[in-house]
Amino acid sequence: MGRTTGRARQALGQIGWYWKSLMGDNHYQRYLEHHARTHADGEAMSEREYWRHRHAAADANPGARCC
Repeated sequence: MGRTTGRARQALGQIGWYWKSLMGDNHYQRYLEHHARTHADGEAMSEREYWRHRHAAADANPGARCC
């Protein structure tokens, strides 16, 4: 029974990770990781600044989005 519970938790964790990736919930975390790797000497944007910048960029260059 323990292995089944462990597999179920693992599956739920993977589904959660996928859902967060799909919805963009982990974008800021990915930005912080990228910033730490490539711009270690500079200060990262706050989460609020990051989302403002991201939405402004999307509005300025809508690309192929539907709406």
